[in-house]
Amino acid sequence: MPPEYDNTAEADLVQRIGSGDAHALAEFVELKRPQLTAYVDRQLGSKLRQKVEPSDIVQEAAMSALSGFADVEFGDRDPFGWLCSLCDRRIVDAHRRYVGAQKRSASKEVGLQAGKAAAGSEAGGLIDILSVSLTSASSAVVRDERAVRMRDMLLKLPELNREVLKLRYVDGLPSKEIADRVGKSDGATRVLLTRSLDKLQKELADDDLFHTFVNAAKGR
Repeated sequence: MPPEYDNTAEADLVQRIGSGDAHALAEFVELKRPQLTAYVDRQLGSKLRQKVEPSDIVQEAAMSALSGFADVEFGDRDPFGWLCSLCDRRIVDAHRRYVGAQKRSASKEVGLQAGKAAAGSEAGGLIDILSVSLTSASSAVVRDERAVRMRDMLLKLPELNREVLKLRYVDGLPSKEIADRVGKSDGATRVLLTRSLDKLQKELADDDLFHTFVNAAKGR
């Protein structure tokens, strides 16, 4: 049993959830709501935080969990990790709904959106994949092979590289503001972004969708 379920009451809930008890899931959600809210708060970018409250994301994820519970095969799956993954998906949805829409209406689409447009109906679009890969705590959040590969490649990058990628392509910040946040010059930040993209492009050489995103991003 994972360490967060060391106490008997939580362990009992987890066991009942694994047996298909929806009431146990509802109790577990309420028990873990503060931790889930804190988790979401850490994942929200600065722009998105102006539009949505972490508690709203958690509530949407909780409703999704309860409505879809009957279709989930739990086995040894960690219920808290599963709930976090649902929160991650709601964050991606909110990012697309608020931040993405704002950029499109201002005719300032980033390369990430260009990659999404090029993708058509493929795997939900690269914006979902990159957003989830840069903000998720667990690779279990997505099942799509491309998303798993990208997350694996991102984890090979230094933490600073991942941070600037997130600030640029998920939060949508300009390089100058990113530079201020990470304590580097604007020029050094641009170089860091370019090298990070080059590294990912090399590792994902056979992925045409990712190359579409990289080429668009570098052209900005």
